[in-house]
Amino acid sequence: MIITLKKGSKQKDIKAVTDKIKVFGYKPHISKGKDFTIIGMIGEYAEKYKEAFEAMDTVEHVSEIQKPYKLASREFKKENTIVRISRDIEIGGKRIHVIAGPCAIEDKELMINTAKIVKSAGSTILRGGAYKPRSSPYAFQGLGEKGLEYIKNAGAKIHMPTVSEAMTVEQVGLVSKYCSIVQIGARNVQNYDLLKAAGKQKKPVLLKRGMATTIKELLLSAEYILSQGNYNVILCERGIRTFETATRFTMDLNAVPVLKKLSHLPVVLDPSHGIGIREHVGTMAKACVAAGADGIIIEVHPQPELALSDGPQSLLPDQFKNLMKELDLVAKAVGRELLY
Repeated sequence: MIITLKKGSKQKDIKAVTDKIKVFGYKPHISKGKDFTIIGMIGEYAEKYKEAFEAMDTVEHVSEIQKPYKLASREFKKENTIVRISRDIEIGGKRIHVIAGPCAIEDKELMINTAKIVKSAGSTILRGGAYKPRSSPYAFQGLGEKGLEYIKNAGAKIHMPTVSEAMTVEQVGLVSKYCSIVQIGARNVQNYDLLKAAGKQKKPVLLKRGMATTIKELLLSAEYILSQGNYNVILCERGIRTFETATRFTMDLNAVPVLKKLSHLPVVLDPSHGIGIREHVGTMAKACVAAGADGIIIEVHPQPELALSDGPQSLLPDQFKNLMKELDLVAKAVGRELLY
């Protein structure tokens, strides 16, 4: 249920409504728009208290949210959410941000060198996996906390915010300690304990769509994070599994306009995983920007033939540098800006 306050409502009016919500045993979720303040009262049987709020002088109207994902829906918040990553970086506005780095953090020197490469080309956020969910139990599984130390050190040296994946509830605290953004990967999109743990910490969360997850299921997973009080959620499309075998996954560009219509949350795309073939990553990256992405994720490695994870889809430094120039042109063509 959403409670819309009258235009010009004061802080005391907001408090009066939120206090009443708490009395009824629910948690208030506040969204301040340009003209109106909306307060969400989310939970079973919330609608039975509708008349109690309609009787309040400060309330404009009360309505039910029809979508099962309440806080993630456009019904709850009409304006686009802008997630602040650092003083200069916001995802969800006019500027498109490129998140880049190696798939896996392999060693300290590689992390620093790759960070310098991607920043010099125009990337604004550094990525790297310290914990690697691999299909084979014999594949490289990541360096763990030592890897998080390496990416934090690299980001600090060149003044770039960082993102890395947490695979367990226990890892959420570690990743949030070392990184600017906590990533929830495709294989954990419906790990609800993990989602709730990510929602209880304060760092922004990058939530990847699962390879067999519907858009509705992705938004319901985002709801788990939002319901815990963390409203800084970034949705990520990274390709879905279909009958096609010519590529690693099928990049679902349809998801961008659909998610933008259904939800206020920013959307980034990961063409590296979406197609999984180096020579096609750039083409799909440009398509992602044209489709309306708020950011893209690109894997870059100085020697992909030696990479311990996802070498075949990682761009070489020169390829990434040239791609950034092309992405800048596409962004301008669709009325956006690449922070370049």
